[in-house]
Amino acid sequence: MTVMSERVEKGQPAQDRRMEQRQAQVWARLQDVTDPELDESVVDLNFIARADVDSMNRVHIEFRLPTYWCAANFSFLMADDMRRAVAALDWVEGISVVLGEHMYADKINAGLARGLSFQETFGAEADGDLDDLRQTFLVKAFQRRQVALLNHLIGMGHSPEAIVTLKLAELGCLPVDDDGARDDGARGDGARGDGERLCDAISSGGPSSGRPNPTGLPLSIRMERGSRPMACRPMSRDCGASG
Repeated sequence: MTVMSERVEKGQPAQDRRMEQRQAQVWARLQDVTDPELDESVVDLNFIARADVDSMNRVHIEFRLPTYWCAANFSFLMADDMRRAVAALDWVEGISVVLGEHMYADKINAGLARGLSFQETFGAEADGDLDDLRQTFLVKAFQRRQVALLNHLIGMGHSPEAIVTLKLAELGCLPVDDDGARDDGARGDGARGDGERLCDAISSGGPSSGRPNPTGLPLSIRMERGSRPMACRPMSRDCGASG
């Protein structure tokens, strides 16, 4: 065995380990990308068909959504979120995101390949701003987490009277599992003081005004359940870019 081949053989495992680490980093970033309607990870929902890293540190992602007729802006939003998430890795030299089996796949993929925005991709067909849509879904996700948290607290035996006086520091001492609060987003924005009351954080975290009161709390939960978006329901072929 020559000195050169011996160096290659010794260096190969290290290169493979580095590639595996970077592959894992990509999947970790994608884990944080959510289906905005369901507020669940695209990885956990099995939307990602492929996420590979090549020898030039370029990332190649392929994904599919539940139905062929998902709204174009919703589909583009998820692809853009994947692109942004992976681009945060400092070693990434390029990103390819490809949507499969979708009525607007060709147009969306062409826009993604050129690094275009949703408006630039669809032109006059685009209805609304993608950032506005993203914010709408973030608010909806926040509200759904609030409902999960409140339902959990009620299920634990806390009365509405006790919940509306509960402070964030006290909430942190309670046994809250994944069904009750998936993360600190259900409690507030993370920057609030632990002395703030939970109902204050909930009221100011979403678009609703005023503080919940004990008698209105169950009604607030029921109303929020009825306001969930349906961005990816089956649609007719002539639904347009905005769905």
